[in-house]
Amino acid sequence: MKKPDYHILVCNSYRVAGDAKGYCNKNGAADFIQYIMEECNDRGLDVAVSSTACLNVCSQGPVMVIQPSNYWYGGITEERIDEILDALEDGGAVEEYLISE
Repeated sequence: MKKPDYHILVCNSYRVAGDAKGYCNKNGAADFIQYIMEECNDRGLDVAVSSTACLNVCSQGPVMVIQPSNYWYGGITEERIDEILDALEDGGAVEEYLISE
């Protein structure tokens, strides 16, 4: 199996009991997964997209992480996702949305 060029993780706030109770999930993170997958496919980006448990940065959510670049983005919206994927295509990051470097 060929591994993808990127792995995008989307916080969905899942807790130990399985309930999605956190900020990211309540603010649309679940809908972002399909959107990211479709956008990456349309752009020809080789990406795996996964939903995660809580990433513990709720105050900056919804949160998306791109590996192996280790880009942590906060305040994700569809518009920001478009900008982030544009930058990823160009081999860079959108500095103003990064919450960790």
